[in-house]
Amino acid sequence: MINKNTLNLETSLKDLELLVEELESGDLPLDTAMAKFEEGIKLTRNCQVALKDAEQKVQILLKNTVEEEVLEEFEEKD
Repeated sequence: MINKNTLNLETSLKDLELLVEELESGDLPLDTAMAKFEEGIKLTRNCQVALKDAEQKVQILLKNTVEEEVLEEFEEKD
């Protein structure tokens, strides 16, 4: 199942990769490069938020799994 955060993260990462390639080319005027850099910072922050949200969800799911586990009596089979 793909959710909105996953799509945003993947889209942001792809956009960030393209920005890095553009900036590394060195062919951009300074003003354009600064604007691209600023956009890259925003994309990086979006990625960090999406990853933190995913990490929190995993922690919640793991915590719920541990709490829901019930020890069953061992039945010896002949």
